[in-house]
Amino acid sequence: MEFITSFDFTFIFLLAFLIFSIQCHAKETRNHESLVLGLTHAKTTIAIPNSLKKPSEFLDMVEPLREVRDGYIITLNLGTPSQVIQVYMDTGSDLTWVPCGNLSFECLDCDDYRNNKLTASFSTSRSSTSSRDSCSSPFCIDIHSSDNSYDPCVIAGCSLSTLLRSTCYRPCPSFAYTYGDGVVSGTLTRDILRVHTSTPNATREIPKFSFGCVGSTYREPIGIAGFGKGSLSFPSQLGFLQKGFSHCFLPFKFANNPNISSPLVVGDLAISSKEYLQFTPMLKSPTYPNYYYIGLEAIIVGNATAPTQVPLTLREFDSFGNGGMIIDSGTTYTHLPKTLYSQLLSVLQSAITFPRAEEVEERTGFDLCYRVPCPTNNILADDLPSITFHFLNNVSLILPHGNNFYAMGAPSNSSVVKCLLFRSMDESDNNYGPAGIFGSFQQQNVEVVYDLEKERIGFQTTDCALAAASQGLHKT
Repeated sequence: MEFITSFDFTFIFLLAFLIFSIQCHAKETRNHESLVLGLTHAKTTIAIPNSLKKPSEFLDMVEPLREVRDGYIITLNLGTPSQVIQVYMDTGSDLTWVPCGNLSFECLDCDDYRNNKLTASFSTSRSSTSSRDSCSSPFCIDIHSSDNSYDPCVIAGCSLSTLLRSTCYRPCPSFAYTYGDGVVSGTLTRDILRVHTSTPNATREIPKFSFGCVGSTYREPIGIAGFGKGSLSFPSQLGFLQKGFSHCFLPFKFANNPNISSPLVVGDLAISSKEYLQFTPMLKSPTYPNYYYIGLEAIIVGNATAPTQVPLTLREFDSFGNGGMIIDSGTTYTHLPKTLYSQLLSVLQSAITFPRAEEVEERTGFDLCYRVPCPTNNILADDLPSITFHFLNNVSLILPHGNNFYAMGAPSNSSVVKCLLFRSMDESDNNYGPAGIFGSFQQQNVEVVYDLEKERIGFQTTDCALAAASQGLHKT
């Protein structure tokens, strides 16, 4: 472990928190993606104190999402005056966190992001409305994942007498939050968050939005907006956890294009008049209740009459709550159990007659790459077989053509190398947590509706660029 030599005091402190695993909120699998929601200059601001409004009375939220590099970024407007911070949208976690401190924010093992323009930091000292969350806050208890509601306050130094009288107001202790391949350490902070409503040129203020102010991370260079089902999540704090949200991810070819964005809709508008979609039920894991689980029954390659049967673990849970497939915007590629993944590779190899590009496989780490004829230099056209996912409730989703194999470069000698963008679950993931992940790459050009009111998820293949244009999100 060569990186140990670069640890400083801050990160040692972070690791110390990990020892107290009962106080750390763990997320099992993550490979982040990004969505940008950029606030325009609004003419109207609607302040709605959360304590005075019922969730059903909240205005819908509509934000543009723009694809960048390796995911989908949402732009948060925090504080007074407003500070603009771009973070990943992640349906596989709850915590929203931003880098804090222009000079003090440190990300270890993040060399690939040193010059990334998304890594702006939030400064609490520059916001007149910023405050540290208290140890008695339910969000503080949530982030420390303790069965004892007094525990965070004990860590903060509250005495037993003040705990019993509920008179201790010490700040919430620093937290450590783990992802599949990264860790963040910070403090819970509250401030004003501003979002768009469905009314043109209007914004809504959330006065005491709770988020992590993070000063030190390992392999997590950019903040995250958690869209899971927990109390800390973005839709929960905005009052939409009993409603829902939807998105339509643009294909990779639009990455870093400032002239077009995908729509993110939150609230009644996202789930109303959607009966043209195919809906599969959300499954519930007693162990991991904040994930969005769906059940996968079969996979069909091309026009095959015999589907590739999937293990029961992709639609059922064991006695410990492990199993099922989560749908996750924070994981790029769909992950399948190792045995099923191997079966899929075998079926594809039997169906595809193009020559393998083994040197590309070795260089990129992808398991199946082919040299595909491209006589007209149109890299989108090919004769590669389709892949269909069959979910519970007779839902059949034929993945859009560009969601299976992806061109690794420009055409050369009338051919282009395309690789299968699926992955096998890690060996360490086989015994706990989700059995599979439906990643964001396979969700491109698919309208996805999270109907939390009816506990179901809907799919409909569509041209997300046309959907963006219809909502005024394509500048020409």
